[in-house]
Amino acid sequence: MCNRYGNRGYGMRHEHFGKQFGESRYYRVPVNILKNENNYELMVFAPDRSKEDFRISIKGHELTVSYELKNDQREKRNWIRHEFSKASFERTFIIDETVDTENIRAEYVNGILQLTLPVIPGSEKPAQEINIA
Repeated sequence: MCNRYGNRGYGMRHEHFGKQFGESRYYRVPVNILKNENNYELMVFAPDRSKEDFRISIKGHELTVSYELKNDQREKRNWIRHEFSKASFERTFIIDETVDTENIRAEYVNGILQLTLPVIPGSEKPAQEINIA
């Protein structure tokens, strides 16, 4: 039986399925962002990776988190079922002047890369309501 995508056995396709990113298929790593009182926490879900292969950089107002999978790390096994795999990725986030870029911390624990972006005290502007004309 064919599903609405015209394929047998594939129920859900990701929006990026089949797009190419460099040598490997494009992979959009899942990210959660949490706003606390004194900082932002950015959590990148990237299990089974080496922390040495992550790259975190800031250029202007752009925070970029990337991971480069080395060619010798590509798994060549006789898979019975293969629903997820490691892949290279890059995500870019826009940060504003309220973030203290000099004191950003990162740690990789239990498959989650967690970045803590401290907010400069007193730099946040209060919320402003806009009236509709």
